[in-house]
Formats: sequence, C-alpha cells, structure tokens
Amino acid sequence: MALAHSRLRRFVLEALILLVIVGGVQAWRARDLLPADARAAAPAFELRDLDGRLWRPADLAGRPAVLYFFAPWCGVCAASSPQLRWFQRWRGDDVQVLAVGLDWARPEELREYATRHELAVPVLVGSREVGAAYHVRGYPTYYVIDARGRLARRDTGFTTTAGLWIRTLGL
Repeated sequence: MALAHSRLRRFVLEALILLVIVGGVQAWRARDLLPADARAAAPAFELRDLDGRLWRPADLAGRPAVLYFFAPWCGVCAASSPQLRWFQRWRGDDVQVLAVGLDWARPEELREYATRHELAVPVLVGSREVGAAYHVRGYPTYYVIDARGRLARRDTGFTTTAGLWIRTLGL
C-alpha cells in the first residue's frame, strides 16, 4: 500500500512539473504577441480571400472570431489544419474562423494549401504588414477576437479543437 501511494505521489509531482514546463514554454513563445488581457481593438486590415471578397475587422463584428495565421510550408500548420477544420464544423455557426496565409511566394500556394487540407474557412491572402501588425513571429499564430472586435486571446503553435473551444468560451 505504501509503495502504491509513493508511486502515485511521484506521478502527480512529475505531471505537475511537466505542466509547469509546458506552460512556461507556451508563455515564452507568446511573449511577443499583442496583449489580449487589455481587450484592445484588433489591428485594422483589409485583405482579400481566395474568392476575391474583401475582409476587414468590422466584418467580424457581432460574433467571436479566430484569426489563424499560417504559412503554406509550415509543418505544424499542416498538423493543426484538421483541428481548425473540425472546430469550424463544430462551432462555425457561433465563431467565425479566418485563416490568414503569410510567408508565401505566390498566392496559388495558399489555394493549394487550403485544398490539400480541406479548409472550409475563408483563406485570406495576408501581407507582411498584417503579419507585423499582429506581431506574427512564428507559425501557426492565432488570435481570438471577441464580438466587439477586441483581442481576447492569443497563442502560437499547435492547438487542438478543444483548445480552440476553450479559448472562445464566454465570448
């Protein structure tokens, strides 16, 4: 009995240490992103999607949105794409999801990426200026914008459908 209790205590301690390490790494990776705790207005942009529609932050008003910045060559983005697709299918009526392609050589790369990963969300042709305005330093980077157009959450790296859901709760 004492051995089982000792093993359980060690397991819990190791799990807590792992959580602290993962949390620290995530905080370090997101350190240069725009702050979301002040609920400042999302930076302005005017970007066209692959179908030619012009998008602005005002187009997102009235419901929360996820801006998902990706690069077509990014392996982590490719691994995250199914999560984004599943989130859109699950929460698409309540949360607008926009994928913003950055770091591309030609816009057709974005269309090929969207087709390859079966993205059913608008894919915007991003620019260096928009990437700089949102402090995108790595891929994928995403921001959650509340229904009033303010930055509510932000992060970088792989995320899951559940992670996106948690970040959009209460908005």
